[in-house]
Amino acid sequence: MGRLFWKIFFAFWLMLIAAAVATGVAFSVLRGAQAERELALGGPASFATQAAAATLRHGGVEALRAWLREGPRLRGTVVFAVDARGVDMLGRDVPEDAVARARELAADGRRAARLVEAPGGERYLIFAQGPGEPRGRGRRAALRPPPAWLLIVIGAAASLAASALLAWYLARPIRSLRWAFRAAAEGRLDTRVRPLMKGRRDEIADLGGDFDLMAQQLQKLVGAQRRLLHDVSHELRSPLARLQAAIGLIRQDPGRLEASLERIEREVARLDALVGEVLTLARLEGGTASGAMEAVDLADIVANVAADARFEAEAAGRKVELESVDEVRVRGRAELLHRAVENVVRNAVRHTAPGTAVEIKLSGELLSVRDHGPGVEPGQLPHLFEPFYRAGGGAGFGLGLAIAQGAVLAHGGVIRAQNAEGGGLRVEIQLPSL
Repeated sequence: MGRLFWKIFFAFWLMLIAAAVATGVAFSVLRGAQAERELALGGPASFATQAAAATLRHGGVEALRAWLREGPRLRGTVVFAVDARGVDMLGRDVPEDAVARARELAADGRRAARLVEAPGGERYLIFAQGPGEPRGRGRRAALRPPPAWLLIVIGAAASLAASALLAWYLARPIRSLRWAFRAAAEGRLDTRVRPLMKGRRDEIADLGGDFDLMAQQLQKLVGAQRRLLHDVSHELRSPLARLQAAIGLIRQDPGRLEASLERIEREVARLDALVGEVLTLARLEGGTASGAMEAVDLADIVANVAADARFEAEAAGRKVELESVDEVRVRGRAELLHRAVENVVRNAVRHTAPGTAVEIKLSGELLSVRDHGPGVEPGQLPHLFEPFYRAGGGAGFGLGLAIAQGAVLAHGGVIRAQNAEGGGLRVEIQLPSL
């Protein structure tokens, strides 16, 4: 069970405690009032207390004892006379709490109880006890329970306060979430709701964090889509312009038809390659790459790519050196993995200096490809895997490393680039092995 459950649980639990405390306070107040009534605040009982005090003051202890033995009762009221030790003059059992309350009333000067000094110097506390009061020593006075309407009012007030507080506590972050969703629907993807939660630690705060993550990803994807659309339109503009120029030359000079057709063929091939790269990248980013996942030997793929790259590199005065283990089994799509490794290796062959070698090392599930070129500026490293980004204005479309990253991420792997010691760039690919 989550944290929100416990918050609601403890809120209702505290509500019950508050209701119980309020009931106890009300009961205590009623008890004091009832005790005060039972100590005969007025009427015939008060008259009996005054009569007993006068009898003791003028007639002495024996006169009062005789008066009490006659059992004076006025509407069921019983008069007590206790000494300093709390012992009744007639030896009757007197409730301790009644004696304590009588002493308080006598100290306050109330008529309900009197502290009287006999002619012999003894001091007695005289008070009257109401009807129905139990007379067993040490027992509490029997009190009537509070009325039902009072308990209902207390419970309703406590539940209303707890419900209002809980509703406010739950509704405030929900209003923030509604505002954030409305802002995102209006296109303001930079909206973040977690700062509005003010340090909450429950499922609603987690929902706010998930919304922020969703908004961040949407903002990133929309931004990447816009950049991709801008870059694609920019890349298409140049070959289309050259195609239009070649067609214009044919119309102006039909004698240059052959040369113009060759030019058109090259541009069409370039457009076809660009569209193919863009579609591959779109499938990778959308998670719709074709091909079934199967057990693949990564060492075999790296060896084939290295052999093809070595043939091209030697023609350009460069070398490709391979250090690999015999077999590395991974689960993935062979075509995508081949494309990723090939793009990284071809990029290294293109940028390594003439007379140097591209070093390919496969150790377990880690593949490292290093060239001996000029490297990359530190500020450009985070952008190497962005579509259409060409560090230093190099040739190509700038999609090779972006496609490699998409293929590696589709297999649950990691790809990273860093400048190597002594110059050059090192690209590492790490894939989970079987």
